[in-house]
Amino acid sequence: MRSGSGDSEIGPPDLVPAEWLRHIDPMTRRTGSPSPWTRRALRVPEVTVYFWVIKALSTAMGEATSDYLVHRIHPVPAVLLGFIGFCVALVVQFSRGRYLAWSYWFAVVMVGVFGTMAADVLHVGFGVPYAISTTLYGVVLAAVFVTWQKTEGTLSIHSIDTARREAFYWAAVVATFALGTAVGDLTATTFHLGYAYSTLLFAVVIAIPAIGYRWFGWNAIFAFWFAYVITRPLGASFADWVGKPPILGGLGCGEGRVALVLTAVIVVLVAYLAVTRRDVQDRQALS
Repeated sequence: MRSGSGDSEIGPPDLVPAEWLRHIDPMTRRTGSPSPWTRRALRVPEVTVYFWVIKALSTAMGEATSDYLVHRIHPVPAVLLGFIGFCVALVVQFSRGRYLAWSYWFAVVMVGVFGTMAADVLHVGFGVPYAISTTLYGVVLAAVFVTWQKTEGTLSIHSIDTARREAFYWAAVVATFALGTAVGDLTATTFHLGYAYSTLLFAVVIAIPAIGYRWFGWNAIFAFWFAYVITRPLGASFADWVGKPPILGGLGCGEGRVALVLTAVIVVLVAYLAVTRRDVQDRQALS
């Protein structure tokens, strides 16, 4: 699903360089004058089947990796390690001049690992109930969206061509991962659904925005972010179901094995996209 559409007035053609006319996101109603914040290349991938598959895999991998590290080493150094990896990944991503599959998905994977840890810290470290942490992260995500909308005029991923917009984008991504992790734990433990039924629940819920967008004319941006949030509890619940021991309602495959297998699949898919560039947005293909 594409998250930007519509027509807008962009002003007299003689006031805008001709090559820019093809690059204006109609959702922003701006021409994007050059500034230290301006980057002409888009910074995120096109939304394809590959996007959703890797996104779901990265959420499951982040959950399994986080659980493995926290249980293998002391939680404090584990969280610090996750935070360092998260910071390195974002520095690498922001240093790129355009969307590159390997740097983008490296950042998403590290957000998945650290986002899981951040959500778990509130509950495990400070004893905050999942219902409260879910509400808190929901408020944080709403605040990011409101600020982003007021500042940039759009939440469309087809407008991520400046450092500031990319900063809003990654803030939203981190918030969605934390929120999704809390929601998944809420259904599995507080609501006593367990990991298998939680996986089934979120598999059904994630179909809602797809159906709403396809057949009921839902706003594309809303449908995208709805689905984006749900991929997190879906992937996390699946990883817990496969990795956790049977006494906890899992299949007992082990978090380490699950993390390694998912990482290998992600690497293969990202390598394929890096070579074929099938997920590069049209606007970048023109540059």
